[in-house]
Amino acid sequence: MIDHVSLGVASIEVSRLFYDAALHPLGLVRTVDSAVESDYGFAPGSLGVEFTITSYPGGTLSCLGSHICFRAPGRAAVEAFHRAALEAGGRDDGAPGLRPQYHPSYFAAFVLDPDGHRIESVCHAPEEPGR
Repeated sequence: MIDHVSLGVASIEVSRLFYDAALHPLGLVRTVDSAVESDYGFAPGSLGVEFTITSYPGGTLSCLGSHICFRAPGRAAVEAFHRAALEAGGRDDGAPGLRPQYHPSYFAAFVLDPDGHRIESVCHAPEEPGR
């Protein structure tokens, strides 16, 4: 349904460092760069784009109530995403943990990127296989 998502950022350099670190534990890597944007995906090349950041030097506004969620291959990846995002300048917006209000196995973490965009990583799998 959705081909990719793009966020506006105030500083492409600062955001590249943040997203390089935060998305790496989820298997997403920077695949394409230009002077004003960077693409991230699971595979290099234009067909591998999942997520884009685009520079708006005049500044950006994060939209209250909106967020982007990246699926993680496991709970350890959610924890690594959260840790890497904080170390790369993100702000905590919800530590890794279960969110049973969504479903019993919903394990997620939330951070605010350098521009204030709410970013989530989630693993839907139960902790114990077969549960």
